Amino acid sequence: MSKKVLVISGTISPKDKSYSWELSKKFIEEYTKNNPKDELIYLDLNHVPMAQKSLTEQNFATYFNEEDAMKYIQQLREVDKIVISSPMHNFNVPGIVKNYLDHILLANETFSYKYSKKGDAIGLLTNLTVQILTTQGAPFGWYMWGNHTDYLRGTWEFVGAKVVEPILLAGTKVSGLTPTQAVDNIVEDITEAAKKF
Repeated sequence: MSKKVLVISGTISPKDKSYSWELSKKFIEEYTKNNPKDELIYLDLNHVPMAQKSLTEQNFATYFNEEDAMKYIQQLREVDKIVISSPMHNFNVPGIVKNYLDHILLANETFSYKYSKKGDAIGLLTNLTVQILTTQGAPFGWYMWGNHTDYLRGTWEFVGAKVVEPILLAGTKVSGLTPTQAVDNIVEDITEAAKKF
């Protein structure tokens, strides 16, 4: 049975210089070899007005509207899988990724405290399986306070999604490798993850 896969790009670098873009491209290439009938839906956050809007005191009352929040929450209800790619930017995800998450993390829509025990939230997006693809310039462990991979994992688990083992391509700024070369160095990991996803 074919699946619907939402491919979310959070890269903020030009595509020809982006390690995140190259990582996502290679993962999707490998994934489609094993799942040729699945429907891929692409969401580049650079080209979505919603992802340009940060939550502030001035827009708090209107932030979670039909066009900017509910439309994307509904999209999450209608797909089976998510592939989300994000670089590290100043020790976290870029603003466009944070803005997207701020719009879809809405009480009683993607999570609920109703009927929960001990105050824990109940995730409402249990239909989703998520593959996280992250990159960072520094080698893993240089800046432990900036673990954007764990942030994304925890966020998707919070809304009830099943998160498979993320793929992190670290050390891109010190490797001296082009995006294609760096991704080629972990192509076995990518191929294996794509087979299981």
